Amino acid sequence: MVRSKQHNNKLWVTGKEVPYKIMLRFLPAWCIGLISLSLYLVNCFVIGTIILVLALFKVIPNKTWQGYCSQVLVLIGVFWVDINSFNIRLTKKIKWDIQGLDGLNPGGWYLVISNHRTWADILVLQEVFNHRIPFLKFFIKQQLLWLPLLGQVWWAMDFPFMKRYSREFLKKHPELEGKDIETTRRACEKFKFHPISIMNFVEGTRFTPEKHQKQNSAYRNLLQPKAGGIAFVLAAMGTSLNGIVNVTIVYSNQNVSFWDFISGKIQHVTVRVRQLPIPDEFLLNHYSTDPVFQKKFQDWVNQLWQEKDRQIEQLTALHATHD
Repeated sequence: MVRSKQHNNKLWVTGKEVPYKIMLRFLPAWCIGLISLSLYLVNCFVIGTIILVLALFKVIPNKTWQGYCSQVLVLIGVFWVDINSFNIRLTKKIKWDIQGLDGLNPGGWYLVISNHRTWADILVLQEVFNHRIPFLKFFIKQQLLWLPLLGQVWWAMDFPFMKRYSREFLKKHPELEGKDIETTRRACEKFKFHPISIMNFVEGTRFTPEKHQKQNSAYRNLLQPKAGGIAFVLAAMGTSLNGIVNVTIVYSNQNVSFWDFISGKIQHVTVRVRQLPIPDEFLLNHYSTDPVFQKKFQDWVNQLWQEKDRQIEQLTALHATHD
């Protein structure tokens, strides 16, 4: 069996189902959603407050001490995810189909990439990978730094913040060209000393039919991938990374929302994990200055996205046969 721990009701892996007691599934969807959301908010407030208080000790100007504090904060973050996972088991009836977790190392260094449909993707990824690889740290948009409590918690836990500029903005301020990538490089430098999983939603934003149409995307189920963030993570940390973890998430509902997930309306979640070696040629690169390398790297990412698009088609058809 691919997955050893049981989920909220049934563990559905490679066709096998394991019964599990349903706890609050008898309640109506709106009630389940409110209970689940309340539990997430309480957990966020309590654990987030603890993290912020302990983060005050990181101001002591000693790198060894700061590294120790960071590890303690990560352990608290892992416990935070454990509570969120209990929330899923308590309130939702989901069949999980998860494959590809063999060989992952909790003490390794990984770059995790995934398609992005909904905010619930974060809960799914945390549920799948908690205790299997190091604590996931997501690329966060710079604007979210000011999000009450959460923004400060992400900052305290050294989540990498990225400030993206539109093409129109860069035309007016060309001096800022490449600044967002430089921020990525600086953020990754501090991750060389302790095991970490850096999570990047390569599309840069959640998939919606409107965004898909606006982009005129070459993929049926995905937005266009943005290769720059991956390239600079590999440039900054490539020699430290054990590999790339390529994740595909498919829900039973095509147009899934965060509320659909927390209110128990999602019946199936399928996750496919593929570990990829990092090509040596991509470890030391000049993505921002070498157009030839840039095209080669983008072509490589596009190939990954083509394969992911086909996989989503297959998994969506699999869901249809089980519904």
